[in-house]
Amino acid sequence: MTAIPHDAALVARLRAKDDDAFEALLRTHMPRLLRVARRFLQNEEDARDAVQDAFISAFRSIDRFESGSTLATWLHRIVVNASLMKLRTRRRHPEEEIDDALLPKFAADGHQVEPSTPWSMSAEEMAAQSEMRELVRGCIEQLPETHRVVLIMRDLEEMSTEETAKALGITPAAVKVRLHRARQALRTQIDRCLKEGRRS
Repeated sequence: MTAIPHDAALVARLRAKDDDAFEALLRTHMPRLLRVARRFLQNEEDARDAVQDAFISAFRSIDRFESGSTLATWLHRIVVNASLMKLRTRRRHPEEEIDDALLPKFAADGHQVEPSTPWSMSAEEMAAQSEMRELVRGCIEQLPETHRVVLIMRDLEEMSTEETAKALGITPAAVKVRLHRARQALRTQIDRCLKEGRRS
């Protein structure tokens, strides 16, 4: 992907340490990157800190920006890494596994004991619909951190398995396992909320 002309001009000004260029960078990209950080951190202060750290890092390392990617993509990667760093520094407890109650049960013949509610949309598509956004967000937030982060990176931030594995320092196979379990648990949680909503 080739950098767009606007990016090239802004990068040149940033490399010249132009304060106005840094302000323009903040105005243009802050809202979107703050949404990214909030998905990971679930805390407004931590999210703002992560974005601030990311912008400072970007400003300091602008000379290493490669013109083969867009400025938005480069900043996105820095914010994801800053958010993951924030998660690592505040983690004080062992990694949690997903509660077995949130995973589907299968009978001896291989069929699912309690059929799931049919879905025609992915988690990303459901999250984009206003009437489902809060429900999906709340269910994602209830997932254990290690699984929630993988789900966010793969399904919401649309990072590849390899990019996710590298950022988290785990194998691609581990990413696939965590993502599969996270999707199963998320589906179970949403199914329960939808069923409870229909009963109420």
